[in-house]
Amino acid sequence: MDYTAQLDTALNRLHEEGRYRTFIDIERRNGQFPHAMWRKDDGSEQPITVWCGNDYLGMGQNPVVLEAMHEALDATGAGSGGTRNISGTTVFHKRLEAELADLHGKESALLFTSAYIANDATLSTLPKLFPGLIIYSDALNHASMIEGIRRNGGEKRIFKHNDLDDLRAKLAADDPDAPKLIAFESIYSMDGDFGPIEAICDLADEFGALTYIDEVHAVGMYGPRGAGVAERDRLMHRIDIINGTLAKAYGVMGGYIAASAKMCDAIRSYAPGFIFTTSLPPAVAAGAAASVAYLKRAPELREQHQVQARILKTRLKGLGLPIIDHGSHIVPVIVGDPVHTKQLSDMLLDGYGIYVQPINFPTVPRGTERLRFTPSPVHGPKEMDALVHAMDELWSHCALNRAELSA
Repeated sequence: MDYTAQLDTALNRLHEEGRYRTFIDIERRNGQFPHAMWRKDDGSEQPITVWCGNDYLGMGQNPVVLEAMHEALDATGAGSGGTRNISGTTVFHKRLEAELADLHGKESALLFTSAYIANDATLSTLPKLFPGLIIYSDALNHASMIEGIRRNGGEKRIFKHNDLDDLRAKLAADDPDAPKLIAFESIYSMDGDFGPIEAICDLADEFGALTYIDEVHAVGMYGPRGAGVAERDRLMHRIDIINGTLAKAYGVMGGYIAASAKMCDAIRSYAPGFIFTTSLPPAVAAGAAASVAYLKRAPELREQHQVQARILKTRLKGLGLPIIDHGSHIVPVIVGDPVHTKQLSDMLLDGYGIYVQPINFPTVPRGTERLRFTPSPVHGPKEMDALVHAMDELWSHCALNRAELSA
């Protein structure tokens, strides 16, 4: 086989479909987010405003977080030095897990290097703990959940997105004595819609199923202390396993689950994705713990975040743009074509210094390609005006191009 030719074929297919992904070289500067510098291929620089980042509340530059990281770095050095089992557990990791357990009102929490790994490792391990387990997974669950469920070797049922009738039918069709788990999300990141948490918990009670919720796009941003949508809706006590991230609203890195002490102990003891992975650097754990603790006492940041999202959606709707609005902080603008999505993204970056990454298949279904904006409390009126002005000018331009291509 000509391996190089095969690689060329695979990459060319992405180019032809307009789905080839390019990385933008960004230099973030402390204290200036969402402003940054774009380092171009020719070595020149251009100032940009980041409109697609996941540092939802700007905590990646919060002095409380940075101070905690500096102190831990000076005290411990760079890395953890091993897996959690072999020299890689420090007081900083234990402190962070205690903060997370307290955040979610659970007995325990377990820290992973990312929320992706937390989902994958946990969901792929559960059938070892509950032989014969059937997992019922929402059709739009994140890739990390899908991968964990796919790899676990157990039974799975995919129910239509947020379709309680379909979920009920699948639960009712299976052996009532079989162990069951329903896996879903609180906020689905591509459309920004909410999962029906209470109704799913009711079905779980009726059919004797465990509940597993991914709160990645909600922790830090919803609920009185930032524990997520389940906290906002006073339902955390009905969720058996909560998955969250430290890399979005908390502005650092890492993922976790929060659950009963026995559940966390079992996952800790059986999950290869936890056992064989070097633990997070102590400085990262220290920064994350400081961020979690800070946001428990900062509802004003969450309020400002929601206000900014509402303002942006209202203004883009006023331009007649096809916005998806389910009431969350995520602002998707549907373009519907990979080539034009990339074209619009490139023109925003080159001509206006506005960075928003195109989102194409397989992240979203074909025909729903989009730009997804993530406003934050640090996107002020000046940044908002610049974005709305640019979208107003470019949307009509791209519409004309689409009409020409289809003629």
